[in-house]
Amino acid sequence: MGEEREIIKESILVGGEAIEKAPKIKGIPTGIEGLDELFFTNEVKDGKVVRVPLGGIPSYSIFNITGVSDTGKSLMVEQYAVKRASVGEKVIFVTVESPAPFVIGGIQARSYAMGIDFEEIKDNIILIDAASYSALRDNLPTLFNTLAYAIKTYKARHTVVDSITGLFEAREMMARTVVRQVFNFLKKWYQTALFVSQKRSGHEELTAEAAGGYAVGHIVDGTMVLAKVLVDSQYKAKLYGKPVGEVVRLFRIDGCRLAGHDTRTRFFEITPEGLVKIGKALGEK
Repeated sequence: MGEEREIIKESILVGGEAIEKAPKIKGIPTGIEGLDELFFTNEVKDGKVVRVPLGGIPSYSIFNITGVSDTGKSLMVEQYAVKRASVGEKVIFVTVESPAPFVIGGIQARSYAMGIDFEEIKDNIILIDAASYSALRDNLPTLFNTLAYAIKTYKARHTVVDSITGLFEAREMMARTVVRQVFNFLKKWYQTALFVSQKRSGHEELTAEAAGGYAVGHIVDGTMVLAKVLVDSQYKAKLYGKPVGEVVRLFRIDGCRLAGHDTRTRFFEITPEGLVKIGKALGEK
């Protein structure tokens, strides 16, 4: 009963008390061309609501990046990691799909493409190799202990998980539980985080649904959806302004709890150097 009383006392907060504990939200530049200007906040000035650009994703937010294979999900999170490392911040990169030595090679390639000297940032990227150690994938307490140690030791402010799907791929019925626990853990440590989640082929391209259903999208602060569409009709050719036979890449922000955001579907590009860029909205001149 004593423990229950403590939970009752601590779990109830008056709005004024809660706002005192709330961290101030600011924009975190991502290093992804065309993305940072899509987020904004609203302020009241002279009795009018004014939109103020945030200049990046909201700090302390946890975003899900979803899409089918070869849509640029891993490229996005690698660019983010390089950008934050380039300004002297530590980034925890939890790799679930590929062993750490292969992942760091991709991050190195991204840094060179971005014009950033990898030698100057390499010690700001802290990899947790869950791909090579099944105990980290299959046992969340072990993963959390490892994450806590890395965050405390390196004073990290950012975490990437590529992919969150790998933590529940053999037990999709547990997806909501797994994602909720990882989300709450990173919130407790005041991390700004990006989750990559795999989207099953055949699902509607521009929805937030992925492996595990809507488990990730319902829990995180926001979702970015990446898609690729084959232009296989005159209707699509007219819609996208591309000839029949080409593949068009698309991007959409599917909600964000912590800041306002542009809701339009936009063109998305992967450059020959392996960088992702977000372009104009569909129909925009």
